[in-house]
Amino acid sequence: MPRPSQGIDQALLRSGLALLPQLGCSGLSVRRVAEHAGVNPAMFHYHFGSKAAFLRTLLQQLYEELFAQLSAGAARQGPAMERLHDALVALGTFVRDHRTLAGRLAIDAASGETVVHDFVRANAPRHLGLLLKLMAEAEAEGALTAALPMQRFVFVMGAVVSPLLVAPGVAALKVAPQFIGRQLEEQVLSDEAIEQRVRLALAALSGQVAAPARKTRSKR
Repeated sequence: MPRPSQGIDQALLRSGLALLPQLGCSGLSVRRVAEHAGVNPAMFHYHFGSKAAFLRTLLQQLYEELFAQLSAGAARQGPAMERLHDALVALGTFVRDHRTLAGRLAIDAASGETVVHDFVRANAPRHLGLLLKLMAEAEAEGALTAALPMQRFVFVMGAVVSPLLVAPGVAALKVAPQFIGRQLEEQVLSDEAIEQRVRLALAALSGQVAAPARKTRSKR
């Protein structure tokens, strides 16, 4: 016969994931999570012990989902450039789907939330190492031009991931709402838009996209 508490831990984690983007780590409380999940707060402590332990479990579960998607793209057969492409598309799609939470965690990190700092320190080397390895393999295969590894990494992140976080924030400020609001989904957040930015970024790193000609001043 199953225990009465079976599945309650996952219900609490689902509620935490639903509330965290709006409340942040500091605003998330045991009471709010338990109420949202429809369980007694005592069950929260039974399963997780503390709010900090709950947040660590929640963030780690979400990260493992992301890393599994990155790893799947990186591990398939084929040239490194194709595997890098698939991993970046997976990353962009995941960030797009969790962009509100990602923005909230960035605020929490800037506010000095220890749980977020510890989480980033523990996990950032994993996806960073995976993507840098794929880039190095693509360079060794002649698909990417030689470049400093971190310069190449931040360029790709700026092209693929940053628009997913910045554009919705700009739209929320109601800056040119008729233009941005109408075209944000199609031109920034859609699967096709993410795919296009990945292709453009990798094309630039492979030397296929020429820089625009520099304008020279006419002599008078």
